[in-house]
Amino acid sequence: MGTLASLISALASGEAVAAMRRARTAAIVYALAAVAALCGLGFLLGAAYIWAADRYGPMAACLGFAACFLVIAGLILLVHQLAAGTRARRRARRRNADLKALGITAALAVLPALLKGKGGKELVLGPIIALVAYAIYKENVKPDRDDNADGEAE
Repeated sequence: MGTLASLISALASGEAVAAMRRARTAAIVYALAAVAALCGLGFLLGAAYIWAADRYGPMAACLGFAACFLVIAGLILLVHQLAAGTRARRRARRRNADLKALGITAALAVLPALLKGKGGKELVLGPIIALVAYAIYKENVKPDRDDNADGEAE
């Protein structure tokens, strides 16, 4: 209740409005600085092109700049693809852990009610024995490595 009261008092006193004004002002200043920096980079790029065109000729300079930008674009896409795979694996691991925790929590929440009801312990022991048997089976079964990657027979 304390955080709600402090939020209401902040809204009433105008602190939130002042904070929003400061954030908006900072965003505008940073946006203007970014535009100026991009203009500066554009002029640096133009100067580099003029220098390269003077030194190597306009066609060679054009082709060189095009090749450099295509290589940069390819590297950016490659890094993004590698990072996306890592992020997907991390999300899958986190999702599995969350689902496992949710299942354990649900099982522990239902356990007292099951133990009090008719058949109590027998009702709980059946699925537990099945889970243990499945875990033992999964541990002892080895995946087949003889299959081709594309699934065709030789």
